[in-house]
Amino acid sequence: MPTDAQLRAAQTATRGDDVYREDGDVAALEARLASLSGMEACLFAPSGTMTNQLAIRSHLVQPPHAVLLDQRAHVHQYEAGGMALFSQATSHTVVPQGDHLTLEEVEGALQLGTDIHRAPTRLVCLENTLGGVVFPQSEIIKISTLVKSHGIPLHLDGARLWNVASLEVEKRGLGSGDEDLRSVLTELLAPFDSASLCLSKGLGAPVGSVLVGPKTLIDRARWFRKAFGGGWRQAGGLAAMADHAVTHHFPRLAGTHALARKLADGLEAAGYGLVAPAHTNMVFFDPPNGVTVDDLVTALAALPDPITIMGNRCVVHHQTSAEAVDTFVEVARQLADKARVGGPAEPKAKRAKMGY
Repeated sequence: MPTDAQLRAAQTATRGDDVYREDGDVAALEARLASLSGMEACLFAPSGTMTNQLAIRSHLVQPPHAVLLDQRAHVHQYEAGGMALFSQATSHTVVPQGDHLTLEEVEGALQLGTDIHRAPTRLVCLENTLGGVVFPQSEIIKISTLVKSHGIPLHLDGARLWNVASLEVEKRGLGSGDEDLRSVLTELLAPFDSASLCLSKGLGAPVGSVLVGPKTLIDRARWFRKAFGGGWRQAGGLAAMADHAVTHHFPRLAGTHALARKLADGLEAAGYGLVAPAHTNMVFFDPPNGVTVDDLVTALAALPDPITIMGNRCVVHHQTSAEAVDTFVEVARQLADKARVGGPAEPKAKRAKMGY
């Protein structure tokens, strides 16, 4: 939810027309995030789906062409087939053997050469985090070196890169001011030719994501943003709320990571499994025998102060309380205890899958 402070920031925001580049707060936000990311330019847009699709459309020129990515990627699974719709591109997906793609997996999936039966790889997209799991920077650098040696650009869906940056800031003992954040973000984004950074997920802006990259790419993306129907007029209030979130909510991400770890530990102690490592603010759980995900969803929804989840994916945000996590774990434990008292259940056929 937007905070009162964010709404106050919107009240005093500039009211120019961003389509004509006349809004001061939008321009200031774009300049700030370009600087923080170490990129030449930045474009503010309504959603992460739009900034991803703008990047893909701006990188790709003429079909036939393909985008190589993780089979679980948001760009592939949850953006309404945008690559095919807007860019006439096909997806070459890879199912990683571990938590993330590796150099060897990317190298083996690249479509190079002139085989007319296959659409050539013209873009590689990575995602960090994916399902809350941090993509090791060392592996990203290896993949970047490989694809650039073939003249293929590398795009990042960094919807939750702020969480990775928060971990790095904490690990290095840095502050949350722009200078320290710039040093971390610039390093994380150095291997990429473009990146989409969501402002409305972990940071809690009501609307918006940004695309960062070279000026020529961002100029092209601005043109496509207009064509896609994303040229907004008086967007200063939204930019002001997003800017407030970068300043005031980024420092709170470390607390969300601690709460997610508490939730993960509590669920494991109650007999639940973890489908993926809880590196940041997301917990994917696998219920014990005798308990289903739907059982837990229903029990949490029936509380006097309901807790809402839509499956085995739990996301802790900057407005989640420690009390909510304690209650969640207690309800989960009671269900598991009741199932154990009732006797052994049939083993589940398969584990709950991890989704975005």
